[in-house]
Amino acid sequence: MPAKRRRDIEKVYSAKKFAAKLRRLADAVENGRPFTIQVAGERLRIPASAAISVEHERAGRVEVMEFQLTWER
Repeated sequence: MPAKRRRDIEKVYSAKKFAAKLRRLADAVENGRPFTIQVAGERLRIPASAAISVEHERAGRVEVMEFQLTWER
């Protein structure tokens, strides 16, 4: 299998679409199932064993919270 290219994409969603994705993710996590999502044209399969973390950053008046899933292919 050829190596996948490096990628760093941020996709902005409406509140309604973001909530729907979070609900699907929460259901998969709660039930120990993998989660599949398409981001900017690429379909990703996140295994149930993915590490889940929440990251918070602050720089001046800007704050960022990221829900992060990490796994190995």
